[in-house]
Amino acid sequence: MAQAPARAASAVRLFDAHCHLQDPRVAAVAPTLIRAAAASGVARFAVNGTSEKDWHIVKQMAEEYPAVVPCFGLHPWWVRERSPDWMDSLRRFFAETPEAAVGEIGLDKGSHGKTIDFGEQVEVFQRQLELAKEMDRPVSVHCVRAFGDLLEILNILCCLNISTARQTGPFPAGVLLHSYLGSAEMVSGLANLGCYFSLSGFLTGMKSTKAKQMLKSIPLDRILLETDAPDALPKLADVSVSPVPVRISDADTENHLKDSESQTSTASSESLNHPENIHIVLKYVASLLEMPEAELAELSYKNATKLFSYPGSKVHPEAGAI
Repeated sequence: MAQAPARAASAVRLFDAHCHLQDPRVAAVAPTLIRAAAASGVARFAVNGTSEKDWHIVKQMAEEYPAVVPCFGLHPWWVRERSPDWMDSLRRFFAETPEAAVGEIGLDKGSHGKTIDFGEQVEVFQRQLELAKEMDRPVSVHCVRAFGDLLEILNILCCLNISTARQTGPFPAGVLLHSYLGSAEMVSGLANLGCYFSLSGFLTGMKSTKAKQMLKSIPLDRILLETDAPDALPKLADVSVSPVPVRISDADTENHLKDSESQTSTASSESLNHPENIHIVLKYVASLLEMPEAELAELSYKNATKLFSYPGSKVHPEAGAI
């Protein structure tokens, strides 16, 4: 069985376009994970907050690590737990962190998401979309079994912004569809609205023929790679992935299982993902696209750099991270 690469060639640069290194399951070893990933060629990490409880951790992590791009947002799973002044708090974090993007926000009709009022999800989602547009920041979107609803909402916003939408979509700063598992048929409409398609280890759970068809439909300038760590651990028969070097408590595991849902597997200490495993995602996606890994790595890196190079960002097209 092949082993996951410990170190990529020095010429390979990668950008983990969506992860959660502030997650309590891995936060204690985040410095180790960042160093290991950086040594393997991962130059940037877009770390996404999910609720009012973790925004401050994301902010602190971005202050400590130049390679971390902070993102603040209210995830649909945490809509019910939001405080009355959640939007004021969110605005405050952006005012204090001008380099931040928006995310993770979204819509969810999956087995966990369907337990949360969808109208409430839509309301919170739309308010954050409006904030992203107001600030001219890219937004990272979680969408599970709700692509029709997402497309409808984006189209409505497009109609309200006809002058800019004709060339850039309703969000000139870009919309990142994280861990994209939608159909090939949806790609064109979403791409026309300014969406990027970020691919994670969850893709390995899709039938390969379907995954290949979907990947081939994505414009090359809209392809991104991510780990969604500590979730989305790649599952491939011929690749042995390295787990996170941390032992989590039973309490941590129990709380996570109560509060969340993985698209392909339940969480455990053996299934935690980390950014270095983006090389496995790279290898798998490149094989389906029939493209050299180095070419896809550079392509996706440039796409992510472009997306996250907004005014105030610490990311710049010509610059790397330390």
